[in-house]
Amino acid sequence: MARNRSNQLLVPQARAALEQMKYEVAQELGIQIPPDGYYGNMATRDAGSLGGYITRRLVQIAQEQLGARSI
Repeated sequence: MARNRSNQLLVPQARAALEQMKYEVAQELGIQIPPDGYYGNMATRDAGSLGGYITRRLVQIAQEQLGARSI
């Protein structure tokens, strides 16, 4: 039976932009991204803040794009 993978990108070319956004948001929040990519030593609070701000920014971008279309 096929598994639903909700964390797969619908547009694979967006991976680089999302990675860049992750580093920008982390810098704004003062969170150090692990250079080796292992997040096991990162505080849960920091990881949650990072994900929450990324989501907030993505929603804001989508709202701006939708608003621009309706004008």
